[in-house]
Amino acid sequence: MNFVQKTIELTHEAALEMLQAGVAAATEMGQPQCIVIVDKSGESLATLRMTGSKYLSLLSARSKARTAASIGVESDRIPPQVAPLIAAATQGAVTGLGGGLPIYLDGVLLGGVGVGSGSPEQDRSVAKAAIAAIGAQFEK
Repeated sequence: MNFVQKTIELTHEAALEMLQAGVAAATEMGQPQCIVIVDKSGESLATLRMTGSKYLSLLSARSKARTAASIGVESDRIPPQVAPLIAAATQGAVTGLGGGLPIYLDGVLLGGVGVGSGSPEQDRSVAKAAIAAIGAQFEK
């Protein structure tokens, strides 16, 4: 019987690298963003609200990151008919909004990144840039 499991985890260095890449992508597109990076348990490793971003988007970015880390797929993969119920049941911790991506390395789920303040496409683009900065993927 196996009682322990070896794993890998995100470091603060990875989170900082991801933030820098996300900020660069957001700056390039001209859309200030809120960026949240969480570990696989949903705990925040890094949070940044760029100057000019919508301050309430920080809440949605956190929910997007936690959702992606929890379910292992993009946050907008929550079925639309159940998204409001799940959001209510988790007091907003889970969302069906686009812009949350899981972080995978070698097939291992490390956490999630959530971005908010732009369109879902802009948010997703910034999240993808953040993930790519550390050589990770958003799909298993």
